[in-house]
This record gives sequence, C-alpha cells and structure tokens, in this order.
Amino acid sequence: VAALVGLSFSGAIGLTFLMLGCALEYYGVYWPLFVLIFYSLCPVPHFVAARVGDDSDAASSACRELAYFFTTGIVVSAFGFPIILARVEAIKWGACGLVLAGNAVIFLTILGFFLVFGRGDDFSWEQW
Repeated sequence: VAALVGLSFSGAIGLTFLMLGCALEYYGVYWPLFVLIFYSLCPVPHFVAARVGDDSDAASSACRELAYFFTTGIVVSAFGFPIILARVEAIKWGACGLVLAGNAVIFLTILGFFLVFGRGDDFSWEQW
C-alpha cells in the first residue's frame, strides 16, 4: 500500500510540473499538454509484448527487445516535443523546463510502477 501511495504522490508531482508549465500566467500556452499522449502510450509496447511474447525465461526475446525499442522512442519523443516547441518559440523555455521536469518524474513513476507491481506475485499490475 505504501508503494502505491508513493507512486500516486510522485505522479501528482509530475502532473503538477506539467500543469505549471502550461497554466502559469507568464507561460499561458497549453501545447505541452500533448505529452499526455506519450504518457498513455508509454506502457502499451510492454503490455503487447507481455501478451504476445512467450513465457520463456530466456535472457532476451525479440518481442521484448522490440517493445523496449518502441518504449524508448516514445520516451525520447516526450522529451523532445517540448524542446522543439520551445525552439520554434511556441512555448517559453521556462515552460519547457517545467515540462521536462514533469516528464522525468512521470516516466520514473511509470518505471517504478512496473518495478513494484510487475514481479508476478499475488498483487501485481495484471489484476488492474
């Protein structure tokens, strides 16, 4: 239960950074909210690989490696999106920094969720 509370708290902190990067009066542009799409797409390759891949205990499988590749592409895109928006002056660089801080916290929260609940014990993410 403590892990779940900690993960929800860190997720709230990450979303607060994202909202501050959008809603502060000095920034006032809501384009960075499109990173929410990347947050929701991030775990999808892992879920597909877990469903499609075989349950062998091999050190490496092609399906799992492809899922890591797609997940890495999604995470890098989420970090690159606000930088590109700031570079073309659609948002200010301060907003970009807040969104990048929120990205780091959110993606570490997602990683923590899979590390805590992805062990395959009796209380795992598979029942969610």
